[in-house]
Amino acid sequence: MRTEAAAGGGSIAAGPAPPALLCFDLKPFLAALTVLTLLTAAWQLRPYQSLLASPFSACPDLAVVKSTSLPSRLVSLHGKASSSSPNASSPPKQQERRAAPEPDPNRREFRAVGSAAALFVQMGAYRGGPYTFAVVGLASKPTHVYGKPWFRCEWVPNRPANASASPPPMRAANTYHMLPDWGYGRVYTVVVVNCTFSAAPNADNAGGRLVLNAYYGRSPERYERIEALEEAPGAYDEAAFRPPHRYDYLYCGSSLYGGISAERVREWMAYHARFFGPRSHFVFHDAGGVSPAVRAALEPWVRAGRATLQDVRVQAGYDGWYHNQFLVVNDCLHRYRHAARWTFFFDVDEYIFLPDGRTLEGVLAELEPYTQFTIEQNPMSSRLCARDTGDPKTDYSNQWGFEKLVFRNSITGVRRDRKYAIQAKNAYATGVHMSENVIGNTTHKTEHLIRYYHYHNTINVLGEVCREFVPVPPKGGLTWSEKTPWYYDDSMKRLADAVREFEKKAIGNVRV
Repeated sequence: MRTEAAAGGGSIAAGPAPPALLCFDLKPFLAALTVLTLLTAAWQLRPYQSLLASPFSACPDLAVVKSTSLPSRLVSLHGKASSSSPNASSPPKQQERRAAPEPDPNRREFRAVGSAAALFVQMGAYRGGPYTFAVVGLASKPTHVYGKPWFRCEWVPNRPANASASPPPMRAANTYHMLPDWGYGRVYTVVVVNCTFSAAPNADNAGGRLVLNAYYGRSPERYERIEALEEAPGAYDEAAFRPPHRYDYLYCGSSLYGGISAERVREWMAYHARFFGPRSHFVFHDAGGVSPAVRAALEPWVRAGRATLQDVRVQAGYDGWYHNQFLVVNDCLHRYRHAARWTFFFDVDEYIFLPDGRTLEGVLAELEPYTQFTIEQNPMSSRLCARDTGDPKTDYSNQWGFEKLVFRNSITGVRRDRKYAIQAKNAYATGVHMSENVIGNTTHKTEHLIRYYHYHNTINVLGEVCREFVPVPPKGGLTWSEKTPWYYDDSMKRLADAVREFEKKAIGNVRV
């Protein structure tokens, strides 16, 4: 019985044990599973600090969570979650800016401030014929000496009245530039741009614009676009480029600067107005030297249509050679290129003279085969005057300067500056003493035909020009002064009365 009872007892006890054991073990398991599920959700939705402060930490079943091993694992898991979150691409501000590398103390920087000289300064642009134009201006000399600037021309036509669209621009077949100042330029050098087209721009007379592209260097990417000239509809006249010319002779004067004597200007103008005749015109350029008195001396000739006075004082802002004389004469050349048969270039202290009773028409007829001829100088003393020993009290103050200064330097074999005349239609650029950009021949053998008397520095003497009076030497004799031999030459003196009479008839009595 004990055995059965023992066996039975054992069997009865063993029968119900499994359900009781399963119930006892399942509840903690489910509770732990629920807690872990909630913790996992909290990981994904809340930061680690909030997780530690969550109400779950008060649950007795989360004692394990507060164990020493769990926080490190949570930090690790939290880090992985953060890296996959949408905000992971936006790191904290402290990490946004990477530390800038330390500057290299041996790497230098250059800072450019301002501009030393302009790429191009336009003074004028002129049509030189049916197919050609000229643009005259200044440019930075270092740029042209050491760089490779270049130019390109195009004609932009206006839209005809009966057309629906504007014709396309016409590019020049040949664009080239010249630097005619012989290297004398300073900050600025003179540039003359020639634009030649294969067909006549504005042939329909609808008008248009000449556009000049000025490039800084070899690259065609960097340039300045300049509207150099505009022709209004109906302005083009092809007959203007053919004879007959408006004048026979034109004078292009250099820059007038400094203190200039109105008396000397008056004498010069009267002499040459008579010399060149009624079909001549004189162009003066005021670079700061035309005072009210000088203007008053020229004004009667301006009113009579014999002279033009242009104000070029703005040139002082551009440092070129001798008040930009090369610029001025090149602008005059192209402005009046087809206005006269011959264009003369000389200064207001120089007087053209024809020896042996020659006439200007006869001399120029002999020189017609040449595009250009130069004129030899007769250098005159600017201080020596002759006094008649028999009349020492004679008042010379009313005599004209070229009437009193009668001593010519007799030293020969010395190279002296020459002046010149040119058939402007055959010249592309010019200089102060001659042109090197012409079509045709040049002659220098003209001393038997034409000369000029040079009264150097007298134009700036505002008072009496005679500084020293000496007796007239015997015929063929010399007068020595300042270690220089002077020959008595009264060729100009003998013309003074005729010039005064001509002035009176031409513009009336003049007082300066």
